Amino acid sequence: MEEPIIKISVRNLVEFILRTGDIDNRTSGSLEKDAMLQGSRLHRKIQRRMGADYHAEVALKTKVVCTDFLLLIEGRADGIIENDSGICIDEIKGTIRDLSHIEEPIGVHLAQAKCYAYIYATQQHLTNIDVQMTYCHLETEEIKRFKQNFLFDDLEKWFNELIHAYEKWAKFQIQWKKERDRTIQKTEFPFSYREGQREVVSSVYRTILRKKNLFIQAPTGIGKTMATIFPAVRAIGEGLGEKIFYLTAKTITKTVAEQAFYILRKNELRWKSVTITAKEKICFCEEAICNPDECPYAKGHFDRVNDAVFELISTKDECTREVIEEQARKYHVCPFEMSLDVSEWMDAIICDYNYVFDPDAHLKRFFSEGGTGEYLFLIDEAHNLVERGREMYSATLYKEDFLSMKKLFQSDAPKLAKRLDECNKQLLALKRECETYQVIDNVSHIALKCLNILGEIENYFDEQPSPEKKDALLDFYFQIRSFINIHDILDENYLIYTEMESDGRFKLKLFCVNPATNLQRFLAYGNSTIYFSATFLPVFYYKNLLSVNPDDYAIYAKSTFPEENKLLLLAEDVSTKYTLRGREMYQKIARYIQNIVSVQQGNYMVFFPSYRMLEEVYEQFVNLPTSSINNSVECILQSQYMNEIEREEFLNCFESQNDRTLIGFCVMGGIFSEGIDLAEDRLIGAIIVGTGLPQVCNERELLKQYFDAKKMSGFDFAYLYPGMNKVLQSAGRVIRTESDKGVIVLLDVRFLDNRYQAIFPREWKQYQLCQLNHVTDTVAAFWQDKNKERI
Repeated sequence: MEEPIIKISVRNLVEFILRTGDIDNRTSGSLEKDAMLQGSRLHRKIQRRMGADYHAEVALKTKVVCTDFLLLIEGRADGIIENDSGICIDEIKGTIRDLSHIEEPIGVHLAQAKCYAYIYATQQHLTNIDVQMTYCHLETEEIKRFKQNFLFDDLEKWFNELIHAYEKWAKFQIQWKKERDRTIQKTEFPFSYREGQREVVSSVYRTILRKKNLFIQAPTGIGKTMATIFPAVRAIGEGLGEKIFYLTAKTITKTVAEQAFYILRKNELRWKSVTITAKEKICFCEEAICNPDECPYAKGHFDRVNDAVFELISTKDECTREVIEEQARKYHVCPFEMSLDVSEWMDAIICDYNYVFDPDAHLKRFFSEGGTGEYLFLIDEAHNLVERGREMYSATLYKEDFLSMKKLFQSDAPKLAKRLDECNKQLLALKRECETYQVIDNVSHIALKCLNILGEIENYFDEQPSPEKKDALLDFYFQIRSFINIHDILDENYLIYTEMESDGRFKLKLFCVNPATNLQRFLAYGNSTIYFSATFLPVFYYKNLLSVNPDDYAIYAKSTFPEENKLLLLAEDVSTKYTLRGREMYQKIARYIQNIVSVQQGNYMVFFPSYRMLEEVYEQFVNLPTSSINNSVECILQSQYMNEIEREEFLNCFESQNDRTLIGFCVMGGIFSEGIDLAEDRLIGAIIVGTGLPQVCNERELLKQYFDAKKMSGFDFAYLYPGMNKVLQSAGRVIRTESDKGVIVLLDVRFLDNRYQAIFPREWKQYQLCQLNHVTDTVAAFWQDKNKERI
C-alpha cells in the first residue's frame, strides 16, 4: 500500500510552528496582516520591473519521508533571481506602514523565504543561497530590501527542526483519519426514516458524489439536520470531501447540529467537531480587548496554545463551547483563538455564516493561500443568507465621520488630518449633488483617498498614541478598510449610491444587490454545497441570489405532519395596507385575537410587521370591553433591544402547563419568528398580521429598479419574496412534531391574491376563509375535534 501523504503549505507551516508571544491588537502588525493581502497587484508590478533574470511565482514543493507517511510541503516563491552573482529567493510583502519603522524582516516572513530557499537549494544542489525580503509601501510604492546569504547545511538543519516540530501533528492526523474512516463504514442512519427523509438523505449523497449543489425545501419535522449531516459524514469516509462546514445563522441551530453529531457518536462513530463561538461571547474578560495589559489570557498565548490544542484534539472528539472554555482556562490562553486553531484538526466545524463568507471575518486558514479545499458546506436556514450576504459584501462611509476625525486629530496628527480633509471635501461635493438619494457610477477617487488615510493611520499607530484616541481611530480604520476591500470587488452585482438620511447624515454606500458571485468565491473551496430551509419558496429566487450555477439541483421534501392537525385560516375582512391603517383596523385585529384565543386555553404568538403596529394593537387589545377572556389572559411583548437573558425569560414563559392563556406579541422577521422550537403544547396558535412586506425605502426601491432592469420582477424580488419568507417562518413556529396541533391565522386580505398564494407551501393547500363574526365558531369546531381525539 502507498504511504499516506499529508499536505501543508509553506506559509501555514511556518505560521503554525514558529509563532510566539502575546496576542496584541495594539501593534500595527494586526492591521498589517490585512494590508499584506491587498498587495497582489503591487507584487506583479514589482516582478515585471525586475528584468530577465527574475522568475516570478515559481511553484516549489518537496516531499519529506517520515515514519509511516510522507509530508508534502508546497508553496509559491514570489521570485527567484538567477544571475552571475548567484541564486536569490525573493519574498515580497506589501505594507501600509512607513518603511522607516521596518528595521528587520518579520520572523514568519523570513521563515517562509528560508523554506523556499531550502527547497530550491536541495533541487539545484546548491551549497549556499541568498534570501531577500522585499517590503513595498502600497501607497508610495517605495521599496525596502533585506538580503542575506545562507549556507545549505545551516538551512537543512533549521528546516529539519521545523519538520520535526510538525511531525507529531501530522502523525496524529494520519492515525485519526484511519480510525475515523473505519467507524464511518459501519455507521448507519440512527433512526427509522420518516416520510420524505430517505429522499433527502439520498439526494444529499448523490449531490456530493457528483460535486454539485442542492437546494432543499424541507418542512419542519422532517429531520433535515440529520438528513444532511449523515450522508455528508458517509461521503467524507469515502474520500468525497475533506471537512464539513455546518453553517448557521442562529445559536439554537448550532445546538441542533451538535446534537446530531452526538447521536452519531453514540452509535460508535468516531468524529471530531468544534463549535466556533463569537469572540465577544466566549471572551473571559468583561470586554474583548485583546492585548496583554488588558487580558491575562493574551499574554504569552502563542507560547502555550499549541500544547493546549494538541492535548485537546488528542483527548476530546466533541469540542463544544464548554469544552473549549475549560481547556482555555487550564492553559491560560484565549478561548476564541484556541477554538480557531482546534478547528484545523476537526472533521466538522459548526459556525456562523460569517466565518466562511465575511470578507473581514472569514477563517483565512481555510479560505486563502494554503487552504486545501474539498470542503462540504451544509448551510442551515439558508434563506437568511440572502440578506446576510448583502450586508457582508456592502460597505458604507459617512461624511460626518471624516469631519469629526479630522477635528480630533488636527493638532497631534496634521498629516492624517489633511488626508481626512481631502476625503471629506470629495464627499461634500457628492452631498451637494444629492437631494434624497442618487445612483453614481464611480468612486475610485474616494477609494484612493481612503487608501492614503490608511497609510497615515498606520504611521500614527506606530507613534504610540493615547489608548482613547487609538480606540476612536481603530473602528474608523476598519470601516475604511472594509470600503477599500469591497471597492476592489465591485462588479455588475453592485449599485453605488449616496443618500441624505433622515437624521441629516450623508451616506455613500457600495451596495451588493446580488451576493451570489461573492459567496461563490468561498464556496469554490468546496466540492459541494447543500442549502436547506423550511422556507425556500420560490426556489428560483434563492437560486438566483445564492448560487452562480444554473444546473444546481432542487428538491421539495414531503411534510411528515398530518394535515388534519392544522387549521389554516385566511381572513377576508382585514387589510394592513398603509392607507387602511388606523384605530378601527387595529381594534378589529385585537378582536380577532380575542376571539381566536378565547376558544382554547394555551399559548399563542401574534406576529406584526413592526413594533409600532404591535404596540397599537396591544393597546386596543387591553382596552377591549371587559370579559372573562381578558381576566384569564396574560400578554408579554417582544421589545426592540432584548438581550440574551431577556430572550430566554420570554421563551420560558411558554410552558405547556400554564394555568392561563398566554399571548406573545412579536414581530415578523425578529428573534422569535424563526429558529425557536416550542413543541407539543408550548405553542398552539400563530396569528400573522400582514404580509411581512419590507417598508418602502430608497434601498428597497433601488433593489426593485435593479431587478426590473434585468426583467426579473423587481417588486417580487425586493418586497414580495422577502415578506412572504417572514410570514412562512412565523407560521412555522406552531406545528413542530407529528403530534402537535394548532391554528394558523393570516390576517390580511392580500393573502387571497394569486401572487401570494403561488408562494404558499404544499402543506397550505387546504385552508379556510374566515371573517371576524364567525371565526370563533370555526376555531371552536377545530378544537372540539382535536379534544375528542385526546379523550
